[in-house]
Amino acid sequence: MIPQLEILGRFDEGAALMPLPYPLALGRAGLSGFPSPAQDYEGRTLDLNERFIKKPAATFFLSVTGDSMIRLGIHEGDTLVVDRSIDPRPGHILVALVDGEITVKRYELRGDVPCLCSGNPRYAPIPLENLDCQVWGVVRSVIHEYMV
Repeated sequence: MIPQLEILGRFDEGAALMPLPYPLALGRAGLSGFPSPAQDYEGRTLDLNERFIKKPAATFFLSVTGDSMIRLGIHEGDTLVVDRSIDPRPGHILVALVDGEITVKRYELRGDVPCLCSGNPRYAPIPLENLDCQVWGVVRSVIHEYMV
């Protein structure tokens, strides 16, 4: 099934910060006494915006359907964090408009030919010669939610 994408929206720079608890977990090379129980409550937080959004004005989110990128860790229902400010390079996963259709593929050079390649062997690479292709952005992160 060829992926179909739904634009979920742009990053809202005016949104309130929502820090989440993020305890510090350290590995120790050796034992040197009993650690303080207070270490578990040091008050560190994790802001997902700070972690995954590097250029807020250039960031948008997409929802994915289809299985063409499954071997690259992009599954049906995943949310992509896409950054328009990154210059695409071979190896990047791109969101592109190819001949009027939105697609998510890995950018590769096959010889001297730029191609958009799937993460599923059922789908052939798309050589970009003689095609109208507009890169919308580079996928920075994939959010995969487990059904529980």
